[in-house]
Amino acid sequence: MQEISGLQNFLEILTKPDNIPIVGMLLLVLFFSWLGLKQGLKHDKLIEEGKEDEIPKEMWK
Repeated sequence: MQEISGLQNFLEILTKPDNIPIVGMLLLVLFFSWLGLKQGLKHDKLIEEGKEDEIPKEMWK
């Protein structure tokens, strides 16, 4: 009998049809969290530079 390694077992569980939407949602949460933090840091930099009026312009680019 062949043993399945931890990574193979993990990937087997992730690719089951019931788990695919959950994996997709996890990826979306990670992406939008990254995007929000990136934009927030950009806006914080504009505030430190005294350019608060440019934040709405940056948001609609």
